[in-house]
Amino acid sequence: MLGGTLSVSAQTIHRLPGQHQEQHGDLLANQGHSNIHVDNTSKYLESLFEEEEEPEGDIYTEGWGSNMVNCYGGMDVPQTAVINVKNFCMPHPGYVTSPYGYRKRFRRMHKGIDLKVQIGDTIRAAFDGRVRITKYERRGYGYYVVLRHTNDLETVYGHLSRFLVEPDQYVKAGDPIALGGNTGRSTGSHLHFETRYMGYAINPSAIFDFANQTVHTDTYTFDKNTYQEARNFSNDANAKYAEKYRRENPARPMVASSSSKSSGSSICKVRKGDSLSKIAARNGTTVAKLCRLNGLTTKSKLKIGQVIKLK
Repeated sequence: MLGGTLSVSAQTIHRLPGQHQEQHGDLLANQGHSNIHVDNTSKYLESLFEEEEEPEGDIYTEGWGSNMVNCYGGMDVPQTAVINVKNFCMPHPGYVTSPYGYRKRFRRMHKGIDLKVQIGDTIRAAFDGRVRITKYERRGYGYYVVLRHTNDLETVYGHLSRFLVEPDQYVKAGDPIALGGNTGRSTGSHLHFETRYMGYAINPSAIFDFANQTVHTDTYTFDKNTYQEARNFSNDANAKYAEKYRRENPARPMVASSSSKSSGSSICKVRKGDSLSKIAARNGTTVAKLCRLNGLTTKSKLKIGQVIKLK
């Protein structure tokens, strides 16, 4: 998991403790140009991303209410915009298991990047901003969080096992916002991560260099003609980083997490030291929902042993 020190530039970045300075040099030194012929690229990518999931359905779709994700319908989006991304944190140090782009075998677009995580891994805010949505989508993203950032980007984090934040909460880059999981339309634990500008799903690899755990530059220029393109994405570098990550982060035994145990329950009992926010985070829900279900307010006092409805 990532530490608590945040980056202030693309040169002084937020990294895993100790090991990434050496990793960065190794990765840069070992990056080579792939000699894969163009007509073999699709076959090569399929073998490289063996853990790839079927892309989720787009949550920015027409017909969602105003309290949902898409709030940009009909707005005038500029042709270009310069976005400051220097105050960043990698959402998780996992390697790319499924890149951004159109999936011929699934006949749809994958509008984010999937990163390898284990259930219970800490997911962190990529930039400073405010939580706009925490929600559950059974046939898509499972538990997911949408953050709106001070640099005008929005980021989406999907397939979570637990929320650590609630709507309207302000967070700083690097703050824990959720725990990784395998909820929704997912057959293996991973983080689905999107970067969006006014509804446009930018290729996250245009902003982040996942193999080297940094941003490419301190600013990213959004352009309607190029926002789907990656920047210096190297399959070879990603494969090397994946190998190193797996070696340094061996898979933990599969055990039921506290969130998965509680997610099927419709009630819980108040424990010593509990608050509505702690109960909400522990059970993958929101304070607002708990208040609505239980006739409470955010100022209500809880008693140990009190039964709280979750569904």
